[in-house]
Amino acid sequence: MITRRKLLRSGAATGLAMAAPGLFAPAIAQGAKIRLGYVSPQSGPLAGFAESDAYNIDAFLASSAGANFEVIVKDSQSDPNRAAAVAKELIVDDGINLMLVASTPETTNPVATTCEAEGMPVISTMAPWQPWFIGQQGNPGDPASWKPFNYAFHYFWGLEDVIAVFLNMWNQIETNKQVGGLFPNDADGNAWGDPNVGVGPGFAAQGYTLVDPGRFQNLNDDFSSQINAFKAANAEIVTGVVIPPDFTTFRNQALQQGFNPRIITVAKAILFPQSVEALGEAGNNLSSEVWWSAQHPFKSSLTGQSAADLAADFTAKTGRPWTQPIGFIHSLFEVATNVMGRVTDAADGDAVAAAIAATDMNTMVGKVAWNGVGMPPFAAANVCKTPLVGGQWRRNADGTFALVIVDNKTAPEIPAAGTMEALA
Repeated sequence: MITRRKLLRSGAATGLAMAAPGLFAPAIAQGAKIRLGYVSPQSGPLAGFAESDAYNIDAFLASSAGANFEVIVKDSQSDPNRAAAVAKELIVDDGINLMLVASTPETTNPVATTCEAEGMPVISTMAPWQPWFIGQQGNPGDPASWKPFNYAFHYFWGLEDVIAVFLNMWNQIETNKQVGGLFPNDADGNAWGDPNVGVGPGFAAQGYTLVDPGRFQNLNDDFSSQINAFKAANAEIVTGVVIPPDFTTFRNQALQQGFNPRIITVAKAILFPQSVEALGEAGNNLSSEVWWSAQHPFKSSLTGQSAADLAADFTAKTGRPWTQPIGFIHSLFEVATNVMGRVTDAADGDAVAAAIAATDMNTMVGKVAWNGVGMPPFAAANVCKTPLVGGQWRRNADGTFALVIVDNKTAPEIPAAGTMEALA
């Protein structure tokens, strides 16, 4: 197959000469810029993940390193099919040199799969690594058939990390250890709810029993069957991985039907202040994973900003509270800058992929290095893990919410500021 990479290497594009990281030489001075493609869900039910995109991209382009780049942005519209289509447009029509993609397997997976097929290097983040890596395999149910990727690289945490964090939070409160699971019929939900490699076995190892009523379609408008199943099991904990509008529907219907567990810890749905604010008082003490915060002890390799500096700058420029994706989207452009500063021909996909694989740097979200640390051998070449802690939303007197880190056992370098409190 004639991929874009092979076509470019045959002389269809001009190479960009570069030296050390940050030292972009002659071709840049002559007006040629490195073209970065960026795909995220800027509209649709996952749009909360992309709230900081414009801020992050503007800040990157305004930085000294950003002057060497052009960023071409595409909206996946929270639709996997569109994500794949716009990825192909960026590769074929826009002639990008490197793809960046973020925010849930619904966006990262189709983009990464398209890039792998086209020989386009891609760096992705903000999706647990199992749904990302296993979800792209030809036969996800057959580990013997899983193969590493040549051009796709990912950094984030995994299900083993979120299991540990959730359990650390739950163990702070006395419960009957009955857990209701909300798992939709999508890449995240199927991975989390898998009876063999999902979260259930990890919970069981510490004496927690998972009640799984089965999959539901995203944008569900009736959670009565799930609520009834949780009531029947006397579930004092609810967990899952749910898109924001579905969790709002579930939480409101559960309260209407008299179901108010002691703990609700869900991924994805309540990562963002606006998602919790929409619930009003019912948002108080909801808990979730925390992958980045203003309290994280990391700084930018591009600007030297601390996490607190970046969060404060976002609020100053937008008038909105900081949100977790700010740090990770910032880090994507840190990694892209570092990688492209170590290649001599930006149009050589193999060289760019090799540079990604050799990355070893400190970023706004911690160390990024595809060195296999903490990973099983089958995914070691393509996945880098970042730290994870647990947090709980506390409602302020004015109706706003503050995210308080209440568990840091898995990443003690990130300071905790409180302990878990029960909902009821």
